[in-house]
Amino acid sequence: MVNWEENQAKTMYNTTMFWADEVLQKRKETEVLEDAWTPSGIVHMGGLKGPVIHDVLYKVLKEQKKEAKYIYGFDDFDPIDGLPPRLEATHKEYMGVPTFMAPSPDGKGTFADFYGNKMRVMFKALGLEAEIYLASVNYKKGVYNEGIRIMLDNVTKVRKVYEEMYKHQVKNDWYPLQVICPTCGKLGTTKVTDWDGKEVTFSCLPNLVTWAKGCGTTGKMSPFDGNAKMPWKPEWAIKWSTFNVTIEWSGKDHMSKGGSFEIAAKILKSVFNQEPPMAKAYEFFLWNGKKMSSSKGLGLTGEELLEVLPPQIARFLMIKTDPNKAVEFNPVGTDIIPKLFDDYQKAADAYFNKGDQDLARAFELSQIGEVQKPPDIRFSLLAQWVQMPNMKKQIEREGLTDWAKYAQVWIEKYAPENAKFLVQKELPAAAEDLYDKQKELLQKIAVEIDSAEDAEEFQTHIYDIGKELGLNGKETFAAIYKVLIGKDHGPKAAWLILSLEKDFVKERFREAARENQEVKNKNQIKEKAFNKLDKPEMFSIAKDVKEKYPTISVGVAVIKGVSIEKSNPDLEKEKQQLLDSLKGLTTEQLGQYPEVVSYRNLYKAMGVDWHSRRPSPEALLRRVALQKGLYMVNTCVDAYNIAVMKNRVSVGAFDLDAIAFPTELRFAKKGEEILLLGDSDPTQYEETELAYCDKKGGYNIDFNFRDAQRTAVQESTKNLYINVDGIYDITPKQVEKTLRESCDMIMKYCGGTFETFGIETA
Repeated sequence: MVNWEENQAKTMYNTTMFWADEVLQKRKETEVLEDAWTPSGIVHMGGLKGPVIHDVLYKVLKEQKKEAKYIYGFDDFDPIDGLPPRLEATHKEYMGVPTFMAPSPDGKGTFADFYGNKMRVMFKALGLEAEIYLASVNYKKGVYNEGIRIMLDNVTKVRKVYEEMYKHQVKNDWYPLQVICPTCGKLGTTKVTDWDGKEVTFSCLPNLVTWAKGCGTTGKMSPFDGNAKMPWKPEWAIKWSTFNVTIEWSGKDHMSKGGSFEIAAKILKSVFNQEPPMAKAYEFFLWNGKKMSSSKGLGLTGEELLEVLPPQIARFLMIKTDPNKAVEFNPVGTDIIPKLFDDYQKAADAYFNKGDQDLARAFELSQIGEVQKPPDIRFSLLAQWVQMPNMKKQIEREGLTDWAKYAQVWIEKYAPENAKFLVQKELPAAAEDLYDKQKELLQKIAVEIDSAEDAEEFQTHIYDIGKELGLNGKETFAAIYKVLIGKDHGPKAAWLILSLEKDFVKERFREAARENQEVKNKNQIKEKAFNKLDKPEMFSIAKDVKEKYPTISVGVAVIKGVSIEKSNPDLEKEKQQLLDSLKGLTTEQLGQYPEVVSYRNLYKAMGVDWHSRRPSPEALLRRVALQKGLYMVNTCVDAYNIAVMKNRVSVGAFDLDAIAFPTELRFAKKGEEILLLGDSDPTQYEETELAYCDKKGGYNIDFNFRDAQRTAVQESTKNLYINVDGIYDITPKQVEKTLRESCDMIMKYCGGTFETFGIETA
């Protein structure tokens, strides 16, 4: 048995001491901690757990006055073996090329720089004290030359390790090395088949891997000074040997029996006659019970995490629980963020008042620089304050400016509906439910508002007024909430009232108290201001979709007799005018539009990564912001895309004659697939994804993200079926407006006549 397994048994956590202190008892006087990551894509928040854990271990060793060093590798020599859909058009030719040699997605520097710079920013924010090194630099400088030579000279020992681990024979022409092809520059497509002590024999094979195609070059070359790279597991052993690594923990997938760590440890023992570092498996963050994965759209990215959590609380989240325990963390529509802030405040109290030592230690090791006492106000209350007008001074007085920005992000992107409220510009329809005693209450409060100054006293006074009228507390405060925010619950009523302009509140209360049928009529008209579709034989929204997403609405239209062309000069002029009007648009601004935020939140709720599958309005506007221009598809698609960008609401048009009615917006079923426009292979739906479906199956994926080939609008299409969709802050009125403008634009450039037009809501 390899010693790392014995080390694991010796370092099991217990509850008598904080986990980091426990595992570092009786360690050496000199320690080298190492961790690494490949800068080839967005880092989900779970990808920060390893760096933070190692940083905590490093800080504990420094406390113990040990000579400790923490190094962190950016493995930028790894080849690109996968791309998000948004980069397939621009970077497909670089599949198999090392990340340090491929261009950056933004045109600035390399592919590895693009993602590596994001990680550097997060490292700095989290106060991580690692010395970052680049694998490409080490290879080029010859840092690994001796390790490569030893590995190649002892290739039979390496093969034996693989044979013992995988229980099958390894061919005699297999070597643990790949070279950069001197012809095509690819690494992932090359195979080394011989070593003469100075040079290796290699081939760049067209079919070595499925994700990249080699050029067929064969030859001999030196494997040193950046010409070649070891596969991950042998390379891991070389790094341990080269840097004298004594501590390196990994995710449990690498630490499992027969996993990457065990193979690397056996190679280190067999080839270099050295013992592996002290290792421990740490568990994953879970998203609805599944391992977080940016490629699968499960979980937050590291950047998103630091947008909603201060760095100290992000560190606290990573270390407060023993690393060998999985942690569920899905903030979408939950109160997990406020609870985390509460836990952090409890840990701070334990630290400053000598309470629970584990909590106190977790708080202490979460700090960046000097220990800072957090605010006393609960995050849930602060989240109410940031939604109240005129509360900025109160927030500043309480020293909550920093936390307030995180509360604002939580409200906008993650908070459940019952935590959100918005003061309505007009009297909400909920005011119709008031009964006479509640109306009398509002009249009395309106008289008292001018003299109210202290919120705590005013809250008590409001309760007393209600009590005198025979109202209980719930009835009293529900009356206030209904006329201000349209709900029967909300923040502390007095604070809400005093955060608003007093004249506005007085007039609102008096308006609600008046028995004015005109107000009721106005609300009824407003509710019916859009055209109701009511054609279940044509379209419906599934019951479970309505229950999960009660704010959902879909516009449906049929236009017959269209004439679609490849292009139209007048349409191109109108597209250019729109582009001119959007000059100066930035990608940062996109994230501030409520429509874009609504779609992003839906994608998160569906478990879809909106970084790789951007909702259509954001995808179009992002091209504008990045100055990439707009695609020319045909006069139908190009026409309605103008309405999409103006309204920031997604639209889909389909060939009516290819639709098998009735259609339905529903959740995809297990095993269902869709052949998307432009693809050669079908895409399998996830069961959490929304799809427009007819009798033949899905003709769209992810709420108008992409359409099926079978229903795609072509120049030969004569009749159109159109869907427009809204959710959260995208109201049915906005859906109707976008649907009307889309139809107008289509008929302007393609002709045709209306046959159906209406809105279906949940």
